[in-house]
Amino acid sequence: MPADEIGSVTLTPKGAFEAGSYQTFTLVYTAGKFGIDDSGSIRICFRFASDQTRPQFENPKGPNFTTVVASNSAVLQYHYDPKGNVRPWDRTLYIKVVKGFLREGDTITVTFGDTSQGSPGMRLQTFCEDTFEFHTLIDPIATYCYQPVLDQPVIEIVSGRPETFVAVVPTLVRAGEKFNLKMKGEDRWGNPSDKCDVTLSLVKVGDAEISGLPETVIFQPGRFVEIIKDLSINSPGSAVIELRDSAGEIIARSNPVRAVAGTDLVHFWGDLHGQSEETIGTGSAQQYFEFARDRAFVDAVGHQGNDFQITSPFWNELDNLCARFDVPGEYVTVPGYEWSGNTGLGGDRNIYFPNEGRTIRRSSHALVEDHSDIDTDANSAAELFSALAANKEWDVVGYAHCGGRYADVKMAHDGRFEKSMEVHSSWGTFEWLLQDAFEMGYRVGIVSNSDGHKGRPGASYPGASLFGAVGGLTCFITDSLSRDSILDCMRKRHHYGTTGGHGGRMYIDVKASFSETATLYHDDPRNGIAKGISTMGAMMGDIVHLPSGEMTLEIDIHAASPIERVDIFNGLDHLETIRPYSSEELGNRIRVIWEGAEYRGRFRQVIWDGEAHLSDNRIVAAKPINFFNRDKTLDQMSETSLAWRALTTGNIGGFDLWVEDAYGGTLKIETPLVKCGVPLDEIDINDEIFDRSDILPRYLKIFRLPAENSHRIMNFSRRISLKETGDNPIFIRLTQEDGTLSWTSPIYVYR
Repeated sequence: MPADEIGSVTLTPKGAFEAGSYQTFTLVYTAGKFGIDDSGSIRICFRFASDQTRPQFENPKGPNFTTVVASNSAVLQYHYDPKGNVRPWDRTLYIKVVKGFLREGDTITVTFGDTSQGSPGMRLQTFCEDTFEFHTLIDPIATYCYQPVLDQPVIEIVSGRPETFVAVVPTLVRAGEKFNLKMKGEDRWGNPSDKCDVTLSLVKVGDAEISGLPETVIFQPGRFVEIIKDLSINSPGSAVIELRDSAGEIIARSNPVRAVAGTDLVHFWGDLHGQSEETIGTGSAQQYFEFARDRAFVDAVGHQGNDFQITSPFWNELDNLCARFDVPGEYVTVPGYEWSGNTGLGGDRNIYFPNEGRTIRRSSHALVEDHSDIDTDANSAAELFSALAANKEWDVVGYAHCGGRYADVKMAHDGRFEKSMEVHSSWGTFEWLLQDAFEMGYRVGIVSNSDGHKGRPGASYPGASLFGAVGGLTCFITDSLSRDSILDCMRKRHHYGTTGGHGGRMYIDVKASFSETATLYHDDPRNGIAKGISTMGAMMGDIVHLPSGEMTLEIDIHAASPIERVDIFNGLDHLETIRPYSSEELGNRIRVIWEGAEYRGRFRQVIWDGEAHLSDNRIVAAKPINFFNRDKTLDQMSETSLAWRALTTGNIGGFDLWVEDAYGGTLKIETPLVKCGVPLDEIDINDEIFDRSDILPRYLKIFRLPAENSHRIMNFSRRISLKETGDNPIFIRLTQEDGTLSWTSPIYVYR
């Protein structure tokens, strides 16, 4: 049927609208030549990643109250289905003509966010998009065969005024080398804002002197970022840069930068996992690469589209974009794709190449109509690894990750290709994926990425959707910013992953020293011939044969916010918790933390909505931890009670509570999973844990902190007792007070 004969759609108002704002839109479908027959229908669809309020039809005072009427009084039946159409246009308002029909010129009018009876309107998605589309499909003949209207209605979604500011510098540089300070304002949903209009002072804090740092920076309207170039620290030391307003208040604090003399290895930050609108994300692939470089300030990026949705032309376009954006010394792009196999066939894997022009081995051609290359498909993870080996693609690097589908590394894994486990993304935190690898005896590194769908790689916030976490980042420890160096780093597992966000770039150095000579390997010697070198030490990611002698772990941390704790692990065994403060420093601050996931698949959210009640005491202040979604709130109901709405998807959340009497009264907590009461005089530096684990860990813990914690730096060493058989995967997990976590790739030591 010709597109111009199925009718047309108009939308009012048009133009640009602020992300997350409440609006009212009237969409009018005018029937074409064929009208719509009895039982014909319309679908108005939105992208998977969109997190605007859902259309609802029962509560005229609630958000996005939606009305639907036909001009000729035909009876319409309608409902909203979040999986009502083919991806990525799966969030669907379905409208069916059930009594009567439409002739040419008749209309159906849909009012999204009808405010006539008290609704605040339709809240728009919380992230920016040049072409937010009300994607409209018509079934005029009642065959359930839908066709898109010729001209789809589109609006632009733009950022709001800045609510927070961000300052980014490298975490480790060579003394005397130039680096940049990059800054931006973000609106309440994390979008970089071009509506900044303020002059801020720049104040260096720390023992390092920063050459070239001006006294102020001017944020100008119309600009998304401000960059101060050619800074340097000419002798070893560390510092942070504070942004202060005219009253001297700290508006933002950069991550720490540390300068070292005579080092071969420095730090580069990357997000190698996300998608654009050509698959299931937002914005074009070109905008994806631009955002990561220009607004997220990452050094390295990878595009990982679902393979079953990557057409051959788009695969070629990704190659062209990677080649164009890759500038050694400035910005690295890593070609690749997400092998998106069904869970029962191995689950999601990330595939990275050192160069363009490589074969994409899809898990299926589910959304690719051209089957001319279907013979290259690898339907299971085992088939994928076998195909890579058969074609001697030894330069490929893979990660296992958990997104919609989770990687079953117990079903399939090949250490020649699969080098790391992605333990955190915007989907949540997945330490169990690493634990699966340890149980199987694999030698893998740890990474974090965003797996973002909202067009913000490197700075991916959950918005108002069921994504429960900020997207992660990985720190690559290597000699230079080039694709070859980043891939070499990935193969050697010389990196650590963090949960991202404003506190997600911290300096961590973990080294091992040995009392006797050991043999160090970068490739796992169990996978074939591997070259070993004699050593008295190792860094994160290394594989070490230590026939005899002792191991000492040396840890150096410069955190982006105060340090809550450092945990040392030997694989599945927790060895020790080290805190930067002592019991004598504890004060009137009580921390309540919840953590967990329901199960490994898509619907892993754990609801922690609840209340806290304090008896025989008074609440002085309360502060949320990791309440990323603005719909999730912590509210003080009275001087003795709190209420909150919260969820986790494997990650952590919670709150701090400052009380008037540090040790008086009882704290009672009620959540769907945990109900408990603890006298405050029993709460100390150690965790009081209320465990409700099922398939995966789900628990709540309570402990005490100093009223104010100024500890951002930790340097210490620990003698590690090694098991005599099997591997000793030694790594740390850093927990910052702001709720940011990081994990170092293990040092694998075996006898």
